[in-house]
Amino acid sequence: MSLQVQNDGPAPSAPFSAAAAGVRAGEPAFQVIRRNGAVTPFDASKIAVALTKAFLAVEGGSAAVSRRVHEIVAELTGQVVANLTRRADAGRTFHIEDIQDQAELALMRGEHHKVARAYVLYRAQRAKERAARLVSEPAPVVLHVRTADGALAPLDVARLTDLAREACAGLDGVSAEPILAETRRNLYDGISEQELALAPILAARTLIETEPNYAKASARLLNDMLRREALSFVFGRPDQATQAEMAERYAEFFPACVKIGVDAEILDPELGRFDLARLAAALKPERDLQFDYLGLQTLYDRYFLHVSGRRFELPQTFFMRVAMGLALREIDREARAIEFYDLLSSFDFMASTPTLFNSGTLRPQLSSCFLTTVSDDLDGIFKAIRDNALLAKYSGGLGNDWTRVRGLGAHIKGTNGESQGVVPFLKVANDTAIAVNQGGKRKGAVCAYLETWHVDIEEFLDLRKNTGDDRRRTHDMNTANWIPDLFMERVEAGADWTLFSPDETPDLHDLVGKPFKAAYEAHEARAERGEIRIFRKVKALDLWRRMLTMLFETGHPWITFKDPCNLRSPQSHVGVVHSSNLCTEITLNTGADEVAVCNLGSVNLAAHVSADGLDRARIERTVRTAMRMLDNVVDINFYTIPEARRSNLRHRPVGLGLMGFQDALETLRLPVASEKAVAFADASMEAISYFAISASVDLAAERGRYASFEGSLWSKGVLPIDSLDLLEAARDGNVEIDRSSTLDWAALRARVTTTGMRNSNVMAIAPTATISNIIGVSQSIEPAYSQLYVKANMSGDFTVVNANLVHDLKARGLWDEVMISDLKYYDGMASAIDRVPDDLKALYATAFEIAPEWLLRAAARRQKWIDQAQSLNLYIAEPSGRKLDAAYRLAWRLGLKTTYYLRARSATQVEKSTLKGVDGKLNAVSAEPVPTASPGGCSLDDPTCEACQ
Repeated sequence: MSLQVQNDGPAPSAPFSAAAAGVRAGEPAFQVIRRNGAVTPFDASKIAVALTKAFLAVEGGSAAVSRRVHEIVAELTGQVVANLTRRADAGRTFHIEDIQDQAELALMRGEHHKVARAYVLYRAQRAKERAARLVSEPAPVVLHVRTADGALAPLDVARLTDLAREACAGLDGVSAEPILAETRRNLYDGISEQELALAPILAARTLIETEPNYAKASARLLNDMLRREALSFVFGRPDQATQAEMAERYAEFFPACVKIGVDAEILDPELGRFDLARLAAALKPERDLQFDYLGLQTLYDRYFLHVSGRRFELPQTFFMRVAMGLALREIDREARAIEFYDLLSSFDFMASTPTLFNSGTLRPQLSSCFLTTVSDDLDGIFKAIRDNALLAKYSGGLGNDWTRVRGLGAHIKGTNGESQGVVPFLKVANDTAIAVNQGGKRKGAVCAYLETWHVDIEEFLDLRKNTGDDRRRTHDMNTANWIPDLFMERVEAGADWTLFSPDETPDLHDLVGKPFKAAYEAHEARAERGEIRIFRKVKALDLWRRMLTMLFETGHPWITFKDPCNLRSPQSHVGVVHSSNLCTEITLNTGADEVAVCNLGSVNLAAHVSADGLDRARIERTVRTAMRMLDNVVDINFYTIPEARRSNLRHRPVGLGLMGFQDALETLRLPVASEKAVAFADASMEAISYFAISASVDLAAERGRYASFEGSLWSKGVLPIDSLDLLEAARDGNVEIDRSSTLDWAALRARVTTTGMRNSNVMAIAPTATISNIIGVSQSIEPAYSQLYVKANMSGDFTVVNANLVHDLKARGLWDEVMISDLKYYDGMASAIDRVPDDLKALYATAFEIAPEWLLRAAARRQKWIDQAQSLNLYIAEPSGRKLDAAYRLAWRLGLKTTYYLRARSATQVEKSTLKGVDGKLNAVSAEPVPTASPGGCSLDDPTCEACQ
């Protein structure tokens, strides 16, 4: 039985019509596969009859009981129907056992435990009776498959068997037999080709929770279905190939695939002018075997190019297409394309989602993030909203600085009226993000930033509330506080804080550090003298508490810090960082004539460690090639507005990040809540930083410095580790950061000053929500939040189990049905299970089991090496005002530039009961934790958060 993600809500009442069963007009009715292979129409009323009999058998048949049972059964039957129809993958068929499984779940959801137990025992007895009859029953009839033209052909049992065995080849702990057994259970005479292709995939998926390698077997079975679709489309005839056959056929398929894309006016015709035979010979078909099911399904659903819904890409042609798009302007572009392909397809590095979507296409919008500053006039405001639409159209994530827009009640000279403040315009921006849904691929995503001294800050805090005037709410837009150090100092001192309208204090927008403090205090004095019209005085601590309260209640606004973002910015000589981006990891200058752009990609840290430690030589190779790819994005990119092009070509910023940090810790046997894990965060980021800066110097030697290099911190020999001195000076020493290092930074510093940098910024750690799924590692720098759960995203529901934990438990003879059941019962927390040894409890502690200080300290050790920022989620199992206050004050004192989502356990976990187990006892099934304050964060793979990766 699959893990359940959610209770599907209110049920339809009896009687149950076709509409209640999810059948739309013109669609074929649902069907049921019986145990003998026969297919009959699905009849929801039979579920109601069975449940009614179960209740009456346990509770008796009095009139009062019957009336109550009728109402209960109506609701339960609706739940069963809703769950079944929601999970109808293809063909609109269910197996009879699946229907009965859902009936058990519905009984447990309603806490009808006695009836559920009786139902379990009844099913077990019936199973024994059927087994006893098997010896006397005749052999099943030969099954047939219905082809696309309606003809019937005998089922090719031999190919089905070979396919399952090929999918399991070389994988420990998996076998073709259980896949085939479950597949046969779901076959029937006249099954369609599509259903037949899906049957072994779905069969293998049910086994993932028992052995994680079934996720790879599922992916290999899925790849067979993808090969059939792509080969048939590209060659214009029904076609299929096994993995072994595809090793030969990729050479023929790849050039044909490129031609299809060019002819369909999807791919740039320049791709057809590459030496396609040379590139085809470089493809590595065996890398198709690396995928887990979630990764390959995600690629198919959202990344592979298609014509009228028919995909014509396969994994290796996809990676080569992306590589070719990034190598278009290289001198030996075939050699570079092969180099880029080899890095991507190895899973050592992955480019961001916009790059994967659009590389090599006619509109190669490859950049991930755009940052803008909104002007304080009507033309400027609506130009910013128009820019948002154009930038979002091709999959860009947006961060808008709204601090310049005058506040509520401010004077409007042109009309001699009063301003309605920033909030009404934020509402328009919110609705624009929904209307322009990134080319139909995912929802538009934008984050609004407002500085803490803005007079509208208190209304800004309320934007995500579900109560109040809906015209002053932005339910779909992310929001973030842009907090100057002076405010935090006032909070710690228990002092007052004054709110201003920016039309009367315009200089505050561009000032940081001690100059900001001087100007701010001067404006406070002006306000006291009556020289400022719009201002309001509040207690800094009261405003801070309200910020944290809204963060807990609504998930917004996020907490980000203006001064460290600016004081440590390499580009402070040519502008000001006025906000971060959608996911809080980008810190670039914005202004009236510059829209900041960042191009992202992430190193798979898990691939660069072994039990012996960090492989620095491999990291150096990966980073060198990755930086070249990211730098190429700047020149190849399709810019939808001129301000973005101007800014990107002038400064050439990129953001190299990492993912798989939790996997790396598990490989190294380092618990996340440990000093050694903090030290590893430091050492790993130091290596990436060192080689990224070095690679940018090499590119500068080859291609030239970026245009605004002179006067930058780089030009003065101030590297990210050195810029801590600037923050420390501005705070009069109030920075708690370890300053140790291990590499030869003096030599690199000399190279930077003499040769220069190709890129103004080189590092940023993004959430990597989707690209982590593609390569099968933990997201970004995230700790594990469960060891066994269901992940729900736009591609469906996926069982996820920590393979490292399973392998460790197997090695100690502890992985069995009881352990699976216990992990489900305890929401994926190994620490709650007595049988799990203490060392494994520590190693596999989940995010909500560790103190947030560990995550903050590790982030601070990374931040000293990063010239931009990092998307840092905080996890607090039982939040309180005191805990939130302590965590976010510590983040500020540690010199962090930004934080991202606050994750808190939901007060009520989603329903998760099932009766499948080892002894008939009830077992609970974990669903992915839902953050109380974060409805749609990147850990849930929400499109809002994956805009950066």
